[in-house]
Amino acid sequence: MNPAARSLLWYLLAGTRGGPNRIRILEELHDRPHNANQLAAELDMDYRTVRHHLRLLESNGLIVRPVGRAYASPYELSFDLSLHFEEIAAVREGVARGRHRPARPTSPGSGRLTL
Repeated sequence: MNPAARSLLWYLLAGTRGGPNRIRILEELHDRPHNANQLAAELDMDYRTVRHHLRLLESNGLIVRPVGRAYASPYELSFDLSLHFEEIAAVREGVARGRHRPARPTSPGSGRLTL
């Protein structure tokens, strides 16, 4: 994984208040594709909160909707993230130890994740 992608991942998952929920969503999507309603039920989270995190993760290239934007279309991990999913475990472990690195990228959300 390139350093810019790692920084973006750490920022989105460890450097923001919603990071722990985003980690949970990504781990759930690692098991199988889900739509927003399924994720909300499975993770016992508010549907609007799940949609917020999904939009953020999708806009940063971490997840995709391969069947398009149809109602209730499922989300899944992007191909690049699925290849480097061990980074999610590293972030989770770092957060558990109170480590929040690397620093915020210069322009979060400006580009898509390229690993």
